[in-house]
Amino acid sequence: MENLSEDVIENSTVNCTIDHRIHQVLSPVVYILVFVVGLPANCLSLYYAYLQVKVKNELGIYLCNLTVADLLYIFSLPFWLQYVLQHDNWTYNELLCKICGILLYENIYISVGFLCCISIDRYLAVVHPFRFYQCRTMKAAVVVSIVIWTKEILTCCLVFKHGEVSKDLESHVVCFEHYPIKTWEHNINYYRFAAGFIFPFSLLLFSYYGILRVVRKSHGTQKKKKIQIKRLVSSTIVIFLVCFGPYHILLLVRSLFEKNCEFAATIFNIYHFSLLLTTFNCVADPVLYCFCSESTYQDFAKIGDTCLRCLRCTQIETKESYQLNTPETFRKIKKQAEQQPELLNKTHVVHEMEETSINTFPKGKEI
Repeated sequence: MENLSEDVIENSTVNCTIDHRIHQVLSPVVYILVFVVGLPANCLSLYYAYLQVKVKNELGIYLCNLTVADLLYIFSLPFWLQYVLQHDNWTYNELLCKICGILLYENIYISVGFLCCISIDRYLAVVHPFRFYQCRTMKAAVVVSIVIWTKEILTCCLVFKHGEVSKDLESHVVCFEHYPIKTWEHNINYYRFAAGFIFPFSLLLFSYYGILRVVRKSHGTQKKKKIQIKRLVSSTIVIFLVCFGPYHILLLVRSLFEKNCEFAATIFNIYHFSLLLTTFNCVADPVLYCFCSESTYQDFAKIGDTCLRCLRCTQIETKESYQLNTPETFRKIKKQAEQQPELLNKTHVVHEMEETSINTFPKGKEI
């Protein structure tokens, strides 16, 4: 291990005496759980996202990026685990501290960004199936993905230009912990709260409200699928609030009221508990968007049948999965509407698009 040089931290000292017991008790359990569950779950989710890309479904682009952001953070968890087990003493160099911190924040805000992209894409597919079709192409998805990654990387470069390691009163080198909060962090936290939580949450509410309104009025959508869509939409909102809400609210509280060590010590445990909740996003994403899909259940049944067939050397009949629709389906419906307007009125087309949009919810992460 490469130790930090004294000149790096001699002018950066944490003056507060904080009880870090939550790091030794709760954090290791969460990090190990998320790593053990999140790594295989996200690898499987990445495979399903790849299948979407393979059939030219633009959602696959967003899903791949979302899963990659989760995996990058999961790979940094062993370093954070060692850090908390050594009583918050960072034994690596400052560059690795910055990289791990960047992966933490990138996971939060890139995940939020691509969740918004997925919700907007579904909104346009269901509510405006023809009007904004050009916004739902593979090329558009790639451009949007590049913009999101570039924005977040540039933001991190601006935010993390300060020294991110400090020395506490017990001579432990702490990483990404400043108590009380630094002056330069206030405006950054206000930006995170507004652009990283309030604005994306508003987009999610707007998009899913529009989807639910159209699905509720649709007479061509099966009741079972309506229930499934409502369940997934409500679950998405709840998980967004649980994983990201407490952390951003406490960021705002710290920026407004944390002026001394006494307040920092008071809010330390609940703030770090909220930070641990953001870590569960790595598990919640694949569980919600992959394993709640009916078609995914059938895929797992096929995988299980294949394994049994290998073990028993017998032919086991598997259930047929729903055929995966692609954007080509939209073009066929649109062409039919243009050629036969008297046979296919607008209401019928919209209902057809609703059905297609519902069935094109990705096998990876839905809505």
